Amino acid sequence: MRESRSLPVPDGVDGMRADAGVARILGLSRTVAGRLADDGDVTVDGAVVGKSHKLSAGSWLDVVLPEPEQPLRVEPTPVEDLDVVYHDSDIIVVDKPVGVAAHPSVGWSGPTVVGALAAAGYRISTSGAQERQGIVSRLDVGTSGLMVVAVSEHGYSLLKRAFRDREVDKGYHALVQGHLDPSEGTIDAPIGRHRGSDWKFAVTANGKPSVTHYDTVEMFAAASLLDVHLETGRTHQIRVHFSALHHPCCGDLTYGADPVLATRLGLERQWLHARSLGFAHPADGRYVEFVSPYPKDLQQALDVLRRA
Repeated sequence: MRESRSLPVPDGVDGMRADAGVARILGLSRTVAGRLADDGDVTVDGAVVGKSHKLSAGSWLDVVLPEPEQPLRVEPTPVEDLDVVYHDSDIIVVDKPVGVAAHPSVGWSGPTVVGALAAAGYRISTSGAQERQGIVSRLDVGTSGLMVVAVSEHGYSLLKRAFRDREVDKGYHALVQGHLDPSEGTIDAPIGRHRGSDWKFAVTANGKPSVTHYDTVEMFAAASLLDVHLETGRTHQIRVHFSALHHPCCGDLTYGADPVLATRLGLERQWLHARSLGFAHPADGRYVEFVSPYPKDLQQALDVLRRA
Protein backbone atom coordinates (compact mmCIF):
# COMPACT_ATOMS: atom_id res chain seq x y z
CA MET A 1 0.00 0.00 0.00
CA ARG A 2 1.35 3.44 -0.95
CA GLU A 3 2.14 5.90 1.80
CA SER A 4 0.54 9.33 1.98
CA ARG A 5 1.33 12.68 3.56
CA SER A 6 -1.24 15.04 5.04
CA LEU A 7 -0.32 18.57 6.19
CA PRO A 8 -1.27 22.24 5.96
CA VAL A 9 0.26 24.20 3.07
CA PRO A 10 3.16 26.19 4.60
CA ASP A 11 3.55 29.93 4.07
CA GLY A 12 6.74 29.38 2.07
CA VAL A 13 4.88 27.87 -0.89
CA ASP A 14 1.87 30.19 -0.87
CA GLY A 15 0.93 31.03 -4.47
CA MET A 16 3.14 28.34 -6.00
CA ARG A 17 1.91 25.81 -8.53
CA ALA A 18 0.95 22.48 -7.01
CA ASP A 19 3.74 20.57 -8.76
CA ALA A 20 6.42 23.03 -7.62
CA GLY A 21 5.01 23.32 -4.11
CA VAL A 22 4.60 19.59 -3.55
CA ALA A 23 8.11 19.01 -4.91
CA ARG A 24 9.58 21.51 -2.46
CA ILE A 25 7.57 20.32 0.57
CA LEU A 26 8.19 16.61 0.07
CA GLY A 27 11.63 16.67 -1.55
CA LEU A 28 10.42 15.20 -4.85
CA SER A 29 11.38 16.23 -8.36
CA ARG A 30 8.92 18.55 -10.06
CA THR A 31 8.35 15.93 -12.73
CA VAL A 32 7.30 13.32 -10.14
CA ALA A 33 5.11 15.84 -8.31
CA GLY A 34 3.41 16.80 -11.58
CA ARG A 35 2.82 13.14 -12.41
CA LEU A 36 1.15 12.63 -9.01
CA ALA A 37 -1.16 15.56 -9.70
CA ASP A 38 -1.99 14.24 -13.18
CA ASP A 39 -2.87 10.88 -11.61
CA GLY A 40 -5.23 12.44 -9.07
CA ASP A 41 -2.94 11.81 -6.10
CA VAL A 42 -2.83 15.44 -4.92
CA THR A 43 -5.83 16.95 -3.11
CA VAL A 44 -6.32 20.33 -1.48
CA ASP A 45 -9.10 20.67 1.10
CA GLY A 46 -10.46 17.36 -0.11
CA ALA A 47 -10.61 18.25 -3.81
CA VAL A 48 -8.33 16.75 -6.46
CA VAL A 49 -6.20 19.47 -8.07
CA GLY A 50 -4.07 19.62 -11.20
CA LYS A 51 -0.38 20.44 -11.28
CA SER A 52 -1.00 24.09 -12.23
CA HIS A 53 -3.32 24.72 -9.27
CA LYS A 54 -2.08 27.61 -7.12
CA LEU A 55 -1.55 26.61 -3.50
CA SER A 56 -2.84 28.77 -0.63
CA ALA A 57 -1.15 28.85 2.77
CA GLY A 58 -3.20 27.07 5.41
CA SER A 59 -5.10 24.87 2.96
CA TRP A 60 -5.01 21.17 3.79
CA LEU A 61 -2.81 19.18 1.45
CA ASP A 62 -2.98 15.40 0.95
CA VAL A 63 -0.48 13.63 -1.30
CA VAL A 64 -0.29 9.92 -2.07
CA LEU A 65 3.42 9.21 -2.46
CA PRO A 66 4.82 7.28 -5.42
CA GLU A 67 5.94 3.70 -5.05
CA PRO A 68 9.48 3.51 -3.68
CA GLU A 69 12.01 3.09 -6.45
CA GLN A 70 13.83 -0.21 -6.75
CA PRO A 71 17.59 -0.02 -6.24
CA LEU A 72 19.41 0.58 -9.50
CA ARG A 73 21.67 -2.17 -10.74
CA VAL A 74 25.06 -1.76 -12.32
CA GLU A 75 25.15 -3.77 -15.53
CA PRO A 76 28.74 -4.52 -16.58
CA THR A 77 28.73 -3.21 -20.16
CA PRO A 78 31.87 -2.65 -22.24
CA VAL A 79 32.25 0.83 -23.77
CA GLU A 80 34.64 0.63 -26.70
CA ASP A 81 35.70 4.29 -26.80
CA LEU A 82 36.13 4.76 -23.04
CA ASP A 83 39.86 4.98 -22.27
CA VAL A 84 41.42 4.34 -18.88
CA VAL A 85 44.12 7.02 -18.82
CA TYR A 86 45.57 6.06 -15.44
CA HIS A 87 44.82 3.69 -12.59
CA ASP A 88 46.29 2.56 -9.28
CA SER A 89 44.96 1.26 -5.98
CA ASP A 90 43.27 4.59 -5.12
CA ILE A 91 42.04 6.19 -8.36
CA ILE A 92 41.04 5.56 -11.96
CA VAL A 93 41.13 8.40 -14.48
CA VAL A 94 38.96 7.81 -17.54
CA ASP A 95 38.46 9.68 -20.80
CA LYS A 96 34.69 9.47 -21.23
CA PRO A 97 33.17 9.55 -24.72
CA VAL A 98 29.95 11.37 -25.50
CA GLY A 99 26.78 9.34 -24.92
CA VAL A 100 27.98 7.72 -21.71
CA ALA A 101 26.58 8.62 -18.27
CA ALA A 102 28.70 8.60 -15.13
CA HIS A 103 26.44 6.08 -13.37
CA PRO A 104 23.00 4.45 -13.71
CA SER A 105 20.01 6.67 -13.00
CA VAL A 106 16.26 6.60 -13.40
CA GLY A 107 15.35 7.15 -17.04
CA TRP A 108 18.81 6.32 -18.42
CA SER A 109 19.27 2.95 -20.09
CA GLY A 110 22.49 3.66 -21.95
CA PRO A 111 26.13 2.86 -21.08
CA THR A 112 27.79 4.20 -17.93
CA VAL A 113 31.31 4.73 -16.66
CA VAL A 114 30.60 2.52 -13.64
CA GLY A 115 29.31 -0.28 -15.86
CA ALA A 116 32.22 0.02 -18.27
CA LEU A 117 34.77 -0.24 -15.45
CA ALA A 118 32.96 -3.25 -14.00
CA ALA A 119 33.02 -4.95 -17.42
CA ALA A 120 36.75 -4.23 -17.70
CA GLY A 121 37.40 -5.98 -14.40
CA TYR A 122 38.11 -2.99 -12.17
CA ARG A 123 37.04 -3.52 -8.59
CA ILE A 124 35.84 -0.45 -6.71
CA SER A 125 35.36 -0.64 -2.94
CA THR A 126 33.88 2.63 -1.68
CA SER A 127 30.89 3.73 0.37
CA GLY A 128 27.72 5.14 -1.10
CA ALA A 129 24.99 3.71 -3.29
CA GLN A 130 25.99 0.67 -5.31
CA GLU A 131 25.18 2.31 -8.64
CA ARG A 132 27.44 5.29 -7.86
CA GLN A 133 30.45 3.35 -6.58
CA GLY A 134 33.54 5.54 -6.70
CA ILE A 135 31.89 8.51 -8.42
CA VAL A 136 33.19 11.77 -6.89
CA SER A 137 32.18 14.08 -9.77
CA ARG A 138 30.22 13.71 -12.97
CA LEU A 139 30.17 14.78 -16.59
CA ASP A 140 26.95 15.22 -18.54
CA VAL A 141 26.05 12.44 -20.98
CA GLY A 142 26.60 14.91 -23.82
CA THR A 143 30.01 16.11 -22.60
CA SER A 144 33.21 14.19 -23.31
CA GLY A 145 36.50 14.20 -21.43
CA LEU A 146 38.25 13.39 -18.20
CA MET A 147 36.72 12.02 -15.00
CA VAL A 148 38.34 10.59 -11.89
CA VAL A 149 36.79 7.62 -10.09
CA ALA A 150 37.83 6.62 -6.56
CA VAL A 151 38.85 2.98 -6.11
CA SER A 152 39.57 2.87 -2.37
CA GLU A 153 37.62 4.26 0.58
CA HIS A 154 40.62 6.46 1.39
CA GLY A 155 40.67 7.84 -2.14
CA TYR A 156 36.92 8.38 -2.12
CA SER A 157 37.00 10.36 1.12
CA LEU A 158 39.88 12.64 0.11
CA LEU A 159 38.64 13.27 -3.43
CA LYS A 160 35.10 14.07 -2.27
CA ARG A 161 36.60 16.59 0.13
CA ALA A 162 38.86 18.05 -2.57
CA PHE A 163 35.95 18.59 -4.95
CA ARG A 164 33.84 20.06 -2.14
CA ASP A 165 36.62 22.45 -1.11
CA ARG A 166 37.32 23.45 -4.74
CA GLU A 167 40.85 22.08 -4.67
CA VAL A 168 40.51 20.25 -8.00
CA ASP A 169 41.51 22.08 -11.19
CA LYS A 170 38.84 21.26 -13.78
CA GLY A 171 39.78 22.61 -17.20
CA TYR A 172 37.38 22.59 -20.14
CA HIS A 173 37.55 23.74 -23.74
CA ALA A 174 34.33 25.16 -25.14
CA LEU A 175 33.54 26.42 -28.62
CA VAL A 176 30.97 29.19 -28.24
CA GLN A 177 29.13 31.29 -30.77
CA GLY A 178 30.44 34.79 -31.47
CA HIS A 179 33.20 36.66 -29.68
CA LEU A 180 33.36 37.36 -25.94
CA ASP A 181 33.86 40.94 -24.77
CA PRO A 182 36.09 41.00 -22.81
CA SER A 183 37.99 38.10 -24.34
CA GLU A 184 38.87 36.82 -20.86
CA GLY A 185 37.03 37.18 -17.60
CA THR A 186 34.88 35.65 -14.89
CA ILE A 187 31.17 34.87 -14.88
CA ASP A 188 29.73 35.02 -11.36
CA ALA A 189 26.02 34.24 -11.65
CA PRO A 190 23.84 31.90 -9.54
CA ILE A 191 22.32 28.86 -11.26
CA GLY A 192 19.02 27.18 -10.43
CA ARG A 193 16.29 25.13 -12.05
CA HIS A 194 14.75 26.55 -15.20
CA ARG A 195 11.20 27.66 -14.45
CA GLY A 196 9.77 25.91 -17.48
CA SER A 197 11.69 22.63 -17.44
CA ASP A 198 12.86 20.09 -14.88
CA TRP A 199 15.90 19.09 -16.92
CA LYS A 200 17.17 22.57 -17.82
CA PHE A 201 18.94 25.14 -15.69
CA ALA A 202 19.21 28.91 -15.82
CA VAL A 203 20.76 31.92 -14.14
CA THR A 204 18.29 32.71 -11.36
CA ALA A 205 18.29 35.19 -8.49
CA ASN A 206 17.87 32.46 -5.87
CA GLY A 207 20.15 29.88 -7.50
CA LYS A 208 23.35 28.38 -6.10
CA PRO A 209 26.58 30.42 -6.34
CA SER A 210 28.34 29.57 -9.61
CA VAL A 211 31.68 30.93 -10.83
CA THR A 212 33.24 30.31 -14.25
CA HIS A 213 36.60 31.69 -15.47
CA TYR A 214 37.36 31.83 -19.20
CA ASP A 215 40.08 32.89 -21.62
CA THR A 216 39.88 33.01 -25.42
CA VAL A 217 42.28 30.59 -27.08
CA GLU A 218 41.34 31.07 -30.74
CA MET A 219 38.84 33.24 -32.63
CA PHE A 220 37.01 32.37 -35.83
CA ALA A 221 34.53 34.31 -37.94
CA ALA A 222 31.50 32.77 -36.23
CA ALA A 223 32.83 31.36 -32.96
CA SER A 224 35.49 31.41 -30.26
CA LEU A 225 37.43 28.57 -28.67
CA LEU A 226 37.64 29.14 -24.91
CA ASP A 227 39.74 27.71 -22.10
CA VAL A 228 37.35 27.44 -19.15
CA HIS A 229 38.04 26.71 -15.49
CA LEU A 230 35.34 26.13 -12.90
CA GLU A 231 35.36 27.23 -9.29
CA THR A 232 32.01 25.53 -8.74
CA GLY A 233 30.54 22.45 -10.40
CA ARG A 234 26.86 23.11 -11.00
CA THR A 235 24.92 20.96 -13.45
CA HIS A 236 25.23 22.44 -16.98
CA GLN A 237 27.26 25.34 -15.51
CA ILE A 238 29.34 26.19 -18.60
CA ARG A 239 26.39 25.74 -20.95
CA VAL A 240 24.12 27.93 -18.81
CA HIS A 241 26.64 30.71 -18.16
CA PHE A 242 27.62 31.23 -21.79
CA SER A 243 24.04 30.92 -22.96
CA ALA A 244 23.12 33.67 -20.49
CA LEU A 245 25.75 35.87 -22.17
CA HIS A 246 24.17 35.06 -25.57
CA HIS A 247 27.22 33.01 -26.55
CA PRO A 248 25.93 29.42 -26.26
CA CYS A 249 28.18 26.45 -26.92
CA CYS A 250 28.09 25.60 -30.62
CA GLY A 251 25.71 22.70 -31.23
CA ASP A 252 23.92 23.17 -27.89
CA LEU A 253 20.36 23.51 -29.21
CA THR A 254 18.95 23.03 -25.70
CA TYR A 255 20.50 26.33 -24.63
CA GLY A 256 19.90 28.40 -27.72
CA ALA A 257 22.63 27.50 -30.22
CA ASP A 258 22.09 28.23 -33.91
CA PRO A 259 20.98 24.98 -35.61
CA VAL A 260 22.28 26.19 -38.99
CA LEU A 261 25.79 26.67 -37.62
CA ALA A 262 25.59 23.33 -35.82
CA THR A 263 24.75 21.60 -39.10
CA ARG A 264 27.59 23.36 -40.91
CA LEU A 265 30.02 22.20 -38.24
CA GLY A 266 28.63 18.67 -38.23
CA LEU A 267 27.74 18.88 -34.54
CA GLU A 268 25.08 16.68 -32.96
CA ARG A 269 25.87 17.80 -29.39
CA GLN A 270 27.38 20.76 -27.55
CA TRP A 271 31.05 21.52 -28.32
CA LEU A 272 32.32 21.05 -24.78
CA HIS A 273 35.22 18.88 -23.63
CA ALA A 274 36.67 18.24 -20.15
CA ARG A 275 40.23 18.66 -21.35
CA SER A 276 42.34 18.68 -18.18
CA LEU A 277 42.07 17.48 -14.60
CA GLY A 278 44.54 18.20 -11.81
CA PHE A 279 44.46 17.31 -8.12
CA ALA A 280 46.52 16.11 -5.15
CA HIS A 281 46.82 12.33 -5.32
CA PRO A 282 45.08 10.83 -2.26
CA ALA A 283 47.92 8.38 -1.61
CA ASP A 284 50.74 10.87 -1.01
CA GLY A 285 49.52 14.38 -1.86
CA ARG A 286 51.65 14.79 -5.00
CA TYR A 287 49.99 16.90 -7.69
CA VAL A 288 48.90 14.93 -10.74
CA GLU A 289 47.47 16.32 -13.95
CA PHE A 290 45.91 14.65 -16.98
CA VAL A 291 45.09 16.07 -20.43
CA SER A 292 42.68 14.69 -23.03
CA PRO A 293 42.78 15.30 -26.80
CA TYR A 294 39.65 16.41 -28.62
CA PRO A 295 37.41 13.60 -29.85
CA LYS A 296 36.86 13.28 -33.59
CA ASP A 297 33.56 15.20 -33.86
CA LEU A 298 34.86 18.23 -31.97
CA GLN A 299 38.13 18.28 -33.91
CA GLN A 300 36.25 18.14 -37.21
CA ALA A 301 34.15 21.17 -36.20
CA LEU A 302 37.33 23.13 -35.51
CA ASP A 303 38.78 22.05 -38.86
CA VAL A 304 35.70 23.39 -40.66
CA LEU A 305 36.10 26.78 -38.96
CA ARG A 306 39.83 26.94 -39.67
CA ARG A 307 39.32 26.15 -43.35
CA ALA A 308 36.75 28.94 -43.58
